[in-house]
Amino acid sequence: MKLTSFLRLSLLCAALACVGDARLHAQTAAKLEVAGISFTVPAAWETAPTASAMRKAQYRIKDAAGKESGDVVFFLFPAGEAGSVAANVDRWLGKFTEPREKINAKTESLTVGKSKVTYVQAEGTYDTSMPGSAPAPVPNFGLLGAIVETSEGNIFIRLTAPKALAKSAQPEFRKMVESGLKGK
Repeated sequence: MKLTSFLRLSLLCAALACVGDARLHAQTAAKLEVAGISFTVPAAWETAPTASAMRKAQYRIKDAAGKESGDVVFFLFPAGEAGSVAANVDRWLGKFTEPREKINAKTESLTVGKSKVTYVQAEGTYDTSMPGSAPAPVPNFGLLGAIVETSEGNIFIRLTAPKALAKSAQPEFRKMVESGLKGK
């Protein structure tokens, strides 16, 4: 009897230790540091393997029902190596098959803390292919982007998802982008 109680207590302690480790991991995973900026990543975003060496981090987002998903990708390029902010905005908007005036394209530049941020958004038929591969157009897709200018280079953050998911993710996307910039 004493041995059974001891085993149950041991298993309970081990289970509680795992839960504690999972909570600690989730708290650690909620921060992402890029170019000295610590972004607070929404808890619902799942870490995903990066699809290329150019990516600093990649996350999967899902709608409330778990039926639709999208990607959030962080890139960092040394100053001057990825082209101007305007060239990158044009490149992102050029991933849509429709002309710019048909994709509800919007850009906004502002200063948060001491950093200049350029936000980009659009919706339409988006080519999800990697550079150099066959086109993969997906209709009713949305793009949210942010380019954060830093002394180490520009941080490019791009969210792509079905249009409704991208729209619903916009407030937390902006909050995440600005989370590491206040007071910097």
